Amino acid sequence: MSFTTSPTPRRPRLLQALFNLRREEVGPVLIAALFFFCVLTALMLLRPARDALGMQRGIESVRWLFIGTAVVTLAVNPLFGWLVSRLKRLQLIGVTYGFFVLSLVGFWALLMFAPAAVGQRSGQVFYVWFSVFNLFVTMVFWALLADRFTSDQGKRFFALISVGGTLGAIFGPWLTSQLARPLGTPNLLLVSGGFLLLAVAAAWLLVRVVPDQAGPDAPAAAETRLASEAERIGGSAWAGLRAVFRSRYLAGIACYILLMTVLATFIYFTRLQMVAAVSDNMDARAAILGNIDMWTQVAVLLLQLTLTGKIIQRFGLGVALAILPVATAIGFIGLAVYSSFVMLVLLEAANRAVQRGITRPAREALFTVVSREDKYKAKAFVDTFVYRAGDVVGAQTEGVLGRLGLALGGLVSVVVPLALAWAALALWLGRAQARRVAAPRAAMRPVHSTGDEADAGQARPPFQPGAR
Repeated sequence: MSFTTSPTPRRPRLLQALFNLRREEVGPVLIAALFFFCVLTALMLLRPARDALGMQRGIESVRWLFIGTAVVTLAVNPLFGWLVSRLKRLQLIGVTYGFFVLSLVGFWALLMFAPAAVGQRSGQVFYVWFSVFNLFVTMVFWALLADRFTSDQGKRFFALISVGGTLGAIFGPWLTSQLARPLGTPNLLLVSGGFLLLAVAAAWLLVRVVPDQAGPDAPAAAETRLASEAERIGGSAWAGLRAVFRSRYLAGIACYILLMTVLATFIYFTRLQMVAAVSDNMDARAAILGNIDMWTQVAVLLLQLTLTGKIIQRFGLGVALAILPVATAIGFIGLAVYSSFVMLVLLEAANRAVQRGITRPAREALFTVVSREDKYKAKAFVDTFVYRAGDVVGAQTEGVLGRLGLALGGLVSVVVPLALAWAALALWLGRAQARRVAAPRAAMRPVHSTGDEADAGQARPPFQPGAR
C-alpha cells in the first residue's frame, strides 16, 4: 500500500504533535531530507570562497558578475527545457548533477595542474559558474519534491524536509574548516562533487519509495494516476517561458521571486560594503562571511523545527509568504536608524532565516498544484533566470542609489513600498493556491440537476497547463 493512500494512517503521538507526520511518511521525508542535506553540503563547502573571489576586483565588478550570471542562466534554460522534454526524471537529475560534478573535476584539475593559470579572471568564471550551479541543483531538488508530494503534504512537511538542507548548510562550512588544511582547497571541490553523487543516489531512492502523485492535470483514473517512470514529459524546450507569461498564477510566483531577490540583493551589497570596510584581506573576508552564514543557518534551523509548519498549517501559505516582506521592511528601517555592522548581521540573519526557514517551504508548495511540465520547465525559468534577473535589477538599483549619495536612507524609501506590494502579492498567491487545491475536489463532487451543468458526467478538467 502506498504511503499516500492509507485510509486511516496511525500517527505516533510524538511525530503527530511535533511535525504532523504520519507513520508511513517518515521514510520518504527522511530520504528527501538526506537528499537536501547532500545538496546543501556540496554548495556550502564552496560558497564563502565564491564570495571572497568575487570581491577580488572590487564590489563594482560583482554587479557585472550578476549580469553575466543572468545571461548564462537565460542561455541554459532552453537546453534544460530540451533535456526535460526528452529525459526521464531520474535521468534528468543524473545529467544535471553529473554535469556539475564534471565541472568541479575540471576546476580541480585546473587548480592542481595549472595553478599559474588561476587568477582574477578564473575567479570570476568560478563565481558565475557557482551561481548557476547553486540555482539549478536546488531547483531540480524542489521540482522533484513538488512532483512526488501532494499539496497537503507540501504544507505539512516541506519545512521538515528543509531541515535536512539547513543541517547541510551548517555541516558544509564546518567540513571546509576541518578539511581545508589537511586536504588543500582544490580537493574540497572533489568532496563537494562526492556529495552531489550521494544526492543522485538519494533521488533514486526517493523515486522508488514515493509513488507518483496525481497532479492537478492528471485524469482521475487510477491506472493513469500511477504513471510509469519510463514516461517522458515531452513538450517544447521553450514551454516553461511561455507558461509563465500565459498563466497569472505562474507570473505571480515569478513576480514574488523577482521582488524577493531585488531586496535580498540590496542586503547582499550592503553586507559586501561593510565587510570590505572591516578588512581588505581575502581570507579575513571569507572568515567573516562564513561566520555570518553559520549563525544564519542556526536561526533557520530553529525556525524550521518550531514555527514554519505550524504557521503554514494555521495561517496558510499567503501569510507565510507575507512574513518575509514585512521582516525585510522592518529590518531596513532598523538598519537605517542604527547603521552598524552588528545591525547588518541581524538584518541578514533574520532575512535569510525567514526566507529559508518559512518562505522557501511555502514558496515550493505553490508548485504542487501546477502541471508536471510546469513543475520542471516553468519552475526552471522562474528559479533561475527570474531569480538572477532580480539580482541584476537589485544590484544596479543599489549602485545607482549609492552614486546619488542616498545610501541607506534612499534604500529604505525604495524598500518599504516594494515590500508592501510584495506582501500583497504573497496574500494573493496564497488564495490562488487554495483555489487550485479546491478546484479538483469540487469537480469530483456529484453534480445535481440544477440547469447549471450541461452534463454532470463531463465535468471540466480542474486544471489545464497555463490556465489562468
